[in-house]
Amino acid sequence: MDSLIDLMPELWIAAGETLYIVGLTLFFGGIGGLLVGLGLYLTRAGSILENRGVFVVLNLLVNIVRPIPFIIFLAAAQPLARVVVGTGIGNAAIIFTISLAASFAMGRIVEQNLLTVTPGVIEAARSVGAGPIRIIFTVLLPEALGPLILGYTFIFVALVDMSAVAGYVGGGGLGNFALLYGYRQFNPVVTWAAVLLIIVLVQLVQFLGNWLARKAFRR
Repeated sequence: MDSLIDLMPELWIAAGETLYIVGLTLFFGGIGGLLVGLGLYLTRAGSILENRGVFVVLNLLVNIVRPIPFIIFLAAAQPLARVVVGTGIGNAAIIFTISLAASFAMGRIVEQNLLTVTPGVIEAARSVGAGPIRIIFTVLLPEALGPLILGYTFIFVALVDMSAVAGYVGGGGLGNFALLYGYRQFNPVVTWAAVLLIIVLVQLVQFLGNWLARKAFRR
C-alpha cells in the first residue's frame, strides 16, 4: 500500500494520458467510422447512392481489418504510422493506430445502426424531392441517433482496452502504468489500482452514454 501512495502522482498522470489517448482516438476514429459506416449504408444494394464497386471495397476492408487482434495490428501498422505521424512509437503513433482500427470497427456498428432506420422514412423524404445530403443530415442520422450514441459508448470501452497496450510502443496511460509499476514489479496492489480506475472511468462513460441515448429515444 505504501508503494501505491508513493506512486499516486504517476497514477493520476497515467489516468490523464489514458483520457487524452482515448479522447482523441474516439474523435478521429469516430469520424472515420461514421464515414465508413455511411459509405457502407449508402452504397449497398437498393440504397440512395447504390454503388456495388464502392460497397464491395469498403466491406472487404472492414472484414479484413476488424478480426485482426490489436496487438498484431499495432505492429503491422507501425510503418504506416511512421509515414503519417513521423514516428512508430509514443502516444502519437498509438493514437493514429487506434483511430485507424476504430474507424473500421465503428464503421460496421454505424452501418448496422443505420439499417434500423425504417425504409419508409427514407422513401418519404425522397418522394418530396430531398437530395442525398439532406436525407443524411435531416432524416437518416437524426433517426438513428439513439442507437449511434450507444454504439459510440460501446466503442469507448474497446478504445480503453486498446490504449492499455500503448506501453508496448512507448505510449503512456493506465495500461502502461499497470505493466511498469505493477506487473513487472510484482506489485498486485498497484495493478489493481489501475484496473479499478479504468472500471470507474468506463462506468461513468457508460452511464453518460445511456443517459444521452435515452434522451435521443424520447425526442
